[in-house]
Amino acid sequence: MSEIANTDPEGIDAIRMTWNVWPRTKVEASACVIPMAVSITPIHSHPDIPTLPYAPLRCKSCAAVLNAFSRVDFAARIWICPFCYQRNHFPPHYAMMSETNLPCELYPQFTTVQYSLQASPDPNNPSVPPPLPPVFVFVLDTCMIEEELDFVKSAMKQALGLLPEHALVGFVSYGTRAQVHELGFSDISKVYVFRGNKEISKEQVLDQLGLGAAGRRPATGYPKGIQNGYSNTGINRFLLPVSDCEFTLNSLLDELQTDQWPVKPGSRVSRCTGVALSVAMGLLAACTPGTGARIIALVGGPCTEGPGTIVSKDLSEPVRSHKDLDKDAAPYFKKAVRFYDDLAKELVNQGHVLDLFASALDQVGVAEMKVAVERTGGLVVLSESFGHSVFKGSFRRMFKDGDQSLGLCFNGMLEVNCSKDIKIQGVIGPCASMEKKGVNVSDTIVGEGNTTAWKMCGLNKSTCLSVIFDISSTERSDAPGTANSQLYLQFLTSYQDSEGKTMLRVTTVTRRWMESAVSTEELVQGFDQETAAVVMARMASLKMEMEEGFDATRWLDRSLIRLCSKFGEYRKDDPSSFTLNSSFSLFPQFMFNFRRSQFIQVFNNSPDETAYFRMLLNRENITNAAVMIQPSLISYSFNSLPQPALLDVASIAADHILLLDAYFSIVIFHGMTIAQWRNMGYQNQPEHQAFAQLLQAPHADAEMIVQERFPVPRLVVCDQHGSQARFLLAKLNPSATYSNSIDMAAGSDVIFTDDVSLQIFFEHLQKLAVQS
Repeated sequence: MSEIANTDPEGIDAIRMTWNVWPRTKVEASACVIPMAVSITPIHSHPDIPTLPYAPLRCKSCAAVLNAFSRVDFAARIWICPFCYQRNHFPPHYAMMSETNLPCELYPQFTTVQYSLQASPDPNNPSVPPPLPPVFVFVLDTCMIEEELDFVKSAMKQALGLLPEHALVGFVSYGTRAQVHELGFSDISKVYVFRGNKEISKEQVLDQLGLGAAGRRPATGYPKGIQNGYSNTGINRFLLPVSDCEFTLNSLLDELQTDQWPVKPGSRVSRCTGVALSVAMGLLAACTPGTGARIIALVGGPCTEGPGTIVSKDLSEPVRSHKDLDKDAAPYFKKAVRFYDDLAKELVNQGHVLDLFASALDQVGVAEMKVAVERTGGLVVLSESFGHSVFKGSFRRMFKDGDQSLGLCFNGMLEVNCSKDIKIQGVIGPCASMEKKGVNVSDTIVGEGNTTAWKMCGLNKSTCLSVIFDISSTERSDAPGTANSQLYLQFLTSYQDSEGKTMLRVTTVTRRWMESAVSTEELVQGFDQETAAVVMARMASLKMEMEEGFDATRWLDRSLIRLCSKFGEYRKDDPSSFTLNSSFSLFPQFMFNFRRSQFIQVFNNSPDETAYFRMLLNRENITNAAVMIQPSLISYSFNSLPQPALLDVASIAADHILLLDAYFSIVIFHGMTIAQWRNMGYQNQPEHQAFAQLLQAPHADAEMIVQERFPVPRLVVCDQHGSQARFLLAKLNPSATYSNSIDMAAGSDVIFTDDVSLQIFFEHLQKLAVQS
């Protein structure tokens, strides 16, 4: 890894780049194989980021914000923008500024600063509006067995207790029909019912709820709610502060039954997920347009009724598989994706988020809903049951406060400014293009492109985006050592925080242009192989979804061979002479593990699972995404402290315990001897305290990982040769297989596979990289 990435991978800026020195021309950039890309976690928390209580100063030409790299003429009260070289005058309130009295944003260590764009509410000054409360609309599927419904009702009650008292809450339940519950009418249960078998427009939703222009009526007879400047009655009727409606909602949940609509034998239940989400969207559009709100969908099975249907009601017809999608034999898929695409556009226009908690043994339609969840920056959790620790832990964590808080924020927007000659191809991650054209927009589009600004309806402190750049210049314009040897990038993220205040985070970074077109030494030292692996993984996943017939393994292999040919040291046609600089030495291993991962090998995974894995790969920070690609393995034994082990079948030993962190699952694997001793109860005997501690150590470490991670990973505890040992064996390098395990050590293991091992993969790579 580069020296920059080594000291602190993220730092105050939470930025990591594939290359920390950039080539000057388009040709040099394409020869680098790995694109120029920046991964940024826009609103990560860091103790050194200052919050400034005033508005930022912007360049009058390119709208970039004053920053530590701006050149300042103190005598003339002028600052020069590093992006467009425009000379800007300081306003009068900067009059006290001097070389010894700098404003915070000009300090060289504050490359990231935060501006508070909203004054604190003042009871004596009614013109200052109060902060907007967060809004949560729960959309609950009732087409499930009693036990599952009880699990989800219990989780919802817990969530209501964790929400801030001023937060506004709404409730929609659905089965064959969708029901909007009027929480403001607490005397009796009052429900508005929508048919589930046909598409419903936003206007129809508003009219039926009495929120349309014609149907709006005064909210007489309702308890007084917090209006917050909203001019309609929906806030008092359908959305209420938690403090006003917690009792009503808890009582309503107690009375709520599973969907009573009759189901014919051999048929699926009638479930109108699409209509329920449309109704929730229409409700929010009427009540809280343009302010932070979340639709939290709790889905227990596939949609079989109305828009968004993914499978017919006939049980003899299975839910679509990857094979069906490849052969274009999934009759409902494209229509459902179009429906959720339209839903996503509406939600993005309103600034609202769709979160999805899907818990079922069968598929529920995550693959179709992916577009709406990802474009709105929603959270997604997939589990087998609402009683599973993955759902319960993740759902509770979403509403937790304090250290374990996810830091949920709303209604964000990211803008990027960059130096001349740098073009933006697009962003891969949970956002939507705002189609804001500019001189820095590239003709080539990757992900959400054709813009310099992106909408992030929902974001939290771990949300990460990969911005892909291109170099536009065709020739080297500046001589080495000139003032223009630095390039600049600025990321502006505005958002509504969890308290309702509007904030602007500004991060400005600089890197060097590569001075020599001949020597690659500068480039090599600035390569961040972890970031490069994650960016390539995100691009491969995107291409697999967007390009028909795309062969991801072939594309990755070709890229890796080109990279090794350019940056490796070797004699032509002599594989034994091949060496790779330490800055690149881990990259082939990342690619080997990525080729074998669930992101590429979709066999034995449903389209829902694949969509789920890819959504998380695209939104997590580099460290987490790297663990998804290449899991970490820690070995515990009597003879040494816990230590990292090779992700290889050779790491299995009878007297060791292994802890595998594969991000989505955590596996505690007991060697054969350890398992036998445990079964004999040695850990309960006073003279074997050391053994009890050895058994406990991986559980304590696993618990720490579970506490910090969202979604909560699945914990698998297994023994060597047990059925669940497959969770570990599937991730290990098969250096010992059934065909080559002659010299096995006692207590070690083999993997029954025809996959090539890392060693053979590397030998082939060397051979192909040195070919003339």
